[in-house]
Amino acid sequence: MLRNAGVSLFALTILLAAPGLRAGDWPQILGPQRNGIVTGEKLVDTLPAAGLKPVWQFACGSGLAGVAVADGRVTLFHRHGGDEVLTALDAATGEPQWSQKFPSGFQAEIVDDDGPRCVPAVADGRVFAYGAEGRLIAVDAKTGMPLWNRATHKEFGAPAGYFGAGSSPLVDGNRVIVNVGGPKGAGVVAFDIATGKTAWQATDELASYSAPIRADIDGQPRLLVITRSQFLGLDPATGKETFRVPFGARGPTVNGASPVLIGSQAFLTASYGVGAKGVQLTANKATVAWEDESLSSQYTTPIVHDGAIYGIDGRQDAGTSSLKCLDVATRKTLWTKAGMEYATLVAADGKLLVMHTNGELRLVKLDRGGYHELGTTNLLSGTTRALPALSQGRLYIRNDRTLACFSLAK
Repeated sequence: MLRNAGVSLFALTILLAAPGLRAGDWPQILGPQRNGIVTGEKLVDTLPAAGLKPVWQFACGSGLAGVAVADGRVTLFHRHGGDEVLTALDAATGEPQWSQKFPSGFQAEIVDDDGPRCVPAVADGRVFAYGAEGRLIAVDAKTGMPLWNRATHKEFGAPAGYFGAGSSPLVDGNRVIVNVGGPKGAGVVAFDIATGKTAWQATDELASYSAPIRADIDGQPRLLVITRSQFLGLDPATGKETFRVPFGARGPTVNGASPVLIGSQAFLTASYGVGAKGVQLTANKATVAWEDESLSSQYTTPIVHDGAIYGIDGRQDAGTSSLKCLDVATRKTLWTKAGMEYATLVAADGKLLVMHTNGELRLVKLDRGGYHELGTTNLLSGTTRALPALSQGRLYIRNDRTLACFSLAK
C-alpha cells in the first residue's frame, strides 16, 4: 500500500534541477520540479468551445520534443532537412532570437518523424539538448553560441532503440546526466556542464524513454532512473548504484513515464502489459511493495494531488485511452473518463490540463470526488505528441509543423 502522500517516513524531497531560474519558468521536461505540477499560476475557469486564438505561432520542423521556457525565452528543438536545430524565441511574442544547427543523420524506423524527441534543459545560463541519434549539445542560453557537444551513441556504443534517443537530460549541480544506454558501463552518463567531459558513467542497462529525476532520500541525494528494464537508484556525485528493481518487459515495449515520488514510495507505470508498481525506498534499498494494473501509461507521467493519482491509462497507438483518478493509499479507481484520445498532463491552479494528441485541450477540475470537465477546445490540427509547457499563464504546444502559444491566464 502507498504511504499517505502528505506524510513521509523519512526526508524525501524532489529538488529543482535548474536553480536560479525565475518563478513561473518551465526549464525542463515536466516543469520546474519534473513532476508536471506548476504553482503560482492563475488559469481560466473554462474553455470556449469555439476555440482559442493563438497569441503567436511559429513554423517549426519535425520532432516530438516539447519546449523549455526560461528567462523570457522559449527554446525549441526541431529538425529541418539534415540538421537538428535549436531555436530561441521571445516567450511573449514568438520573435526569433537565435538559431543554431547541428547535423543529424537519424532515420526513424517505426514512426514517420525524424526530429528530436527530448525536451531541452535550461540551467546555469546554458541550454542542454539531446538529439535523436544521441548527440548531447550545450549552447549559451542568451546567444545560442555552441559550447560543446558529445556524440554519445557513437562514443559509448549505444543502440538507437525503437524511436531513437528519447530520455530527456537532467541537470544536477555541475553535471548534466543522460540515460545514454551504452552497454559497457555507460547506461547512465554524467557530463561536466562547463566542458562536456565525462564526469562518471554507470551500469550496463539500455536506455528508456523515461526522464530521470533527482531526490533526497534519508538525507542522501539520489538519481531515480527508469532504464529499458530496470528502476535504478544512483549516487549523483559518483554514479554508484545504490538499489535496483526490475521494471519493464522484453519485446516491443517502451518505458516512457518518469518515476513519481509519493511519500516514501516511487510509483512506476508503463503500458504493454507491464502495469504499475510501487517501490518502497530508503537511501540504499528498494523493495517492491505492490504491483498491479491500476494504471498502464504508455508515456504520460501521472500527476499526484491531494491524495490522488491522475493518469492516462492506455496507448496512443492502440484503441482509446482513459483519464483515471486513483486513491493514493488503496490504488482503487475513484473515477474514470473513458473513450478519450491519448493525452499528456499538466496540473496548475487546482486544474488539470489534458492535452490530447489530436490537438484538443481539455480542462478538468483536480477533484478526487468526481470528474468535472471545465471545457474543451481544439488548439491545433494534426498530431500533438510533444509534451506541453505552461509558463506565465501561456500554454506552448507543437506538432510537426507549428509551435503555438495560447493564453490561459485568468
